[in-house]
Amino acid sequence: MKKIMLISLAVLPMLFGSCEKEETNFESNNSEATVEQTQTSTNEDLEVEDFIYNGLNEIYLYKSEVPTLADDYFSSEDQKFSYLDNFSSPQELFNTLTYNEDRFSFLADDYESLEDRFNGVSGSTGIKYGLGRIDGTNNVFGYLQYILPGTSAEKAGLSRGTIFTEVNGQKLSLNNYESLLDANPMTINIGKIENGKIQMTEQTVTLTDDPYTSNPVYISKVLEVEGKKIGYLMYNSFIRDFDDELNTAFGDLKAQGISELVLDLRYNGGGSVNSAVDLASMITGQYEGEVFMKERWNDKYQQHFESTDPEKLINRFDSRIRTGETINSLKLSKVYILTTSATASASELVINGLAPYIDVVQIGETTTGKFQASVTLYDSPDYTKNNINENHTYALQPLVFKSLNSQGKTDYINGLNPVIKYIENLGDMGTLGDPDEPMLQMALNVILGRAQAKQDESAYKNAQKFKPIDQGEMNEPDFQRMYIDEIPPILNRNQ
Repeated sequence: MKKIMLISLAVLPMLFGSCEKEETNFESNNSEATVEQTQTSTNEDLEVEDFIYNGLNEIYLYKSEVPTLADDYFSSEDQKFSYLDNFSSPQELFNTLTYNEDRFSFLADDYESLEDRFNGVSGSTGIKYGLGRIDGTNNVFGYLQYILPGTSAEKAGLSRGTIFTEVNGQKLSLNNYESLLDANPMTINIGKIENGKIQMTEQTVTLTDDPYTSNPVYISKVLEVEGKKIGYLMYNSFIRDFDDELNTAFGDLKAQGISELVLDLRYNGGGSVNSAVDLASMITGQYEGEVFMKERWNDKYQQHFESTDPEKLINRFDSRIRTGETINSLKLSKVYILTTSATASASELVINGLAPYIDVVQIGETTTGKFQASVTLYDSPDYTKNNINENHTYALQPLVFKSLNSQGKTDYINGLNPVIKYIENLGDMGTLGDPDEPMLQMALNVILGRAQAKQDESAYKNAQKFKPIDQGEMNEPDFQRMYIDEIPPILNRNQ
């Protein structure tokens, strides 16, 4: 698990130019020239900090909430550089300049790694897991949610529901779990939760963090139950390079004549806004051209778009994916969506965007509560990769707009609440895609009009005793992110 510097969201471009080096007369004893030379040298040493400040000042969604980002805050460039020189690291500056309620903007120190993650390419041990704390202690454990095919975890025979409490022989705790889970390779011990207790075995498994490209379409199948054809699709990330695989899955479901769809987003932390629009259009199809989502940027960009290109602020149900391929739409009037507290950003966008048009039956837990989108800013005159500064590999991923559905619903900071509550029982997680898997069974009961069994009390007892604290991907740059692919034209480019 590769560590990334996490911070609050912010996005687009920075102001052009971080002070060109001025010619200095080295033969002169003029003290003014010496001061000028020293200032230039300092400015060059602060080019990363200058990039961070300018990018956030330009397009950060919460610019108005950070007084230091005001356009008139500094009276001169020298004063600005004097301020930037006060920070021990680029990360410290970024933390200072982001809104204290922004949980999602971040600074990346390696944009190539960031791009790989957005494209579904990364290292992987093959285990996707949540993390919990044993109530009344500082002890941490991991519980496997699913296993990626073709990885060291699959080859080791690991399965959903497996528990581990140690990495490389060291017990996980609140103080060390982040560093221990970065190990490569890592050896974990094996156990399970049984009768409300963690039962460990003597078995251990060694996992390697190998290069891996993850297809987010994890399961797509048709369940024939009581004379109905019900589609089940587990989709784990909105990765733009896999829109065609998603569309193919919908084409297969459509060809098999499904009448209902259960969309499993329980571990989907988000991703591309365009992919979210496409997914919503695949579920429906009868609303092409209607408003799916509206954008609200910072004041400067919002006013600019409203006056010059108001359509830029609208995302509409569409008929083609980004490759130009026609969308395979199901034209459903109802969809069943499975969620947990790990369901975030683009997943929530789909739920919120569909709600004004069709019946969205959300089953599971309340979602994360992320309604803002970000974009990648590079250190260049227009924040794209054109003419990029090759002296460093930092990139900004700031929040740039918040999303509203066609009825104006936004700011669901506490998440989206389910219609039917269900909490995953760590002692009985079941097999994903199996009609008897507890959360899927809840959806099937609604579809088929069957009596809904009361959730086993052991699930709530386990949830209290083994409190979830995080996800295994919490340090990945695409964790719980919703992003757009392109930076809009920068308004301050010619200033």
